[in-house]
Amino acid sequence: MLITVTGEVDATNIAQLETYVTKKIVLDEPLVLDLGKLTFMGSAGLHVLLRLNATQREHGTSLHLAAVSGAPARVLYTTGLWDALAIHPNVQRAITSSLNDHTVPHPAHARRR
Repeated sequence: MLITVTGEVDATNIAQLETYVTKKIVLDEPLVLDLGKLTFMGSAGLHVLLRLNATQREHGTSLHLAAVSGAPARVLYTTGLWDALAIHPNVQRAITSSLNDHTVPHPAHARRR
């Protein structure tokens, strides 16, 4: 699943973004967020990325971020999340990586299947 996020992500619109993404994702498929046109990301955006990453991993798949640059990239670097998340230089690389990903499901989820 590929979702493009544009503009600014902060406390004023994070609930809308999280609801949209949550409704669109297929839990057993990797999620790629194209952040190439994202101009600002506050701490609320970081929290959503961490929650999405955890949810994807719990379901045996992954979150991939593509084309992160500018202010959002600086926030990810500054907080140390750049190294904790799967970040790719462009959408094509993110998609390719997501298709080759073999994330191990969280044990609790594996039992539910």
